[in-house]
Amino acid sequence: MARLIFELKGVYFSYHGKIPALCDINLNIEEGSKIVIMGANGTGKTTLLMLLDALIFPQKGYIRALDREFRENLLNDWEFVRFFRSKVGLLFQNPDVQLFSPTVKDELIFSLLNLGFTQKEIEKRLSKIVQLFRIKELLDRAPYQLSVGEKKKVAIASVLIMEPEVLLLDEPTAGLDPQTTRDIIDIILKENSLGKTIITATHHLEIIEELADKVYVLGKENKIVRSDYPKEVLYDEEFLLKYNLAHIHYHHHKDLVHTHLPLHND
Repeated sequence: MARLIFELKGVYFSYHGKIPALCDINLNIEEGSKIVIMGANGTGKTTLLMLLDALIFPQKGYIRALDREFRENLLNDWEFVRFFRSKVGLLFQNPDVQLFSPTVKDELIFSLLNLGFTQKEIEKRLSKIVQLFRIKELLDRAPYQLSVGEKKKVAIASVLIMEPEVLLLDEPTAGLDPQTTRDIIDIILKENSLGKTIITATHHLEIIEELADKVYVLGKENKIVRSDYPKEVLYDEEFLLKYNLAHIHYHHHKDLVHTHLPLHND
């Protein structure tokens, strides 16, 4: 049996103690797997990733990650913080939230500097990630000077430069053109082929089959309503409509109207 990277039991989280965001979440994620967390807006996808990244902590239940149970006091342990932040990387949905350094180069090396990597190791990793993402010409630019696609690439590169074992990706292809989307997916799949665990939160159905071995669907009550193989979910039209994961297209041909269910939710 593969090693469990994350184990969640009875996890509950609410904002300000009033607004439930996740309710009774039970989830096991194995090392090296590709997991997609599906759900319409407001079902708790981003909150779940933040919990897995130890940015917030459950108010009920518990999370065990990398063989340690999450507790807030662990963040006072520098050795644990350095270990965990080097093993788990989170890509935010909005790259503007993630990119704050004066230049792209500063952004890429920020986490390495803060976790005490040597200058030699920083230069080695920087060269490798710049080549992988083909962003050498962007290094001296400020993040606000980048296009949406360039920002997304830099944001992902700033996570991958840490060479984490686990990637948490919040809508990694949102707002991207088709070629940039393809580039990002290829990079994600390559990382998985190297043994990394990939956990992607999205409601965009067209990328799920490639990015998932298993799918977990969050419903409007902020609970997991289904766990299944990607194809079983994607071709269940009644289910997709019920949970607001697809919409029906209407087409007029002369005096006839017909419908179909597209595999996307733009």
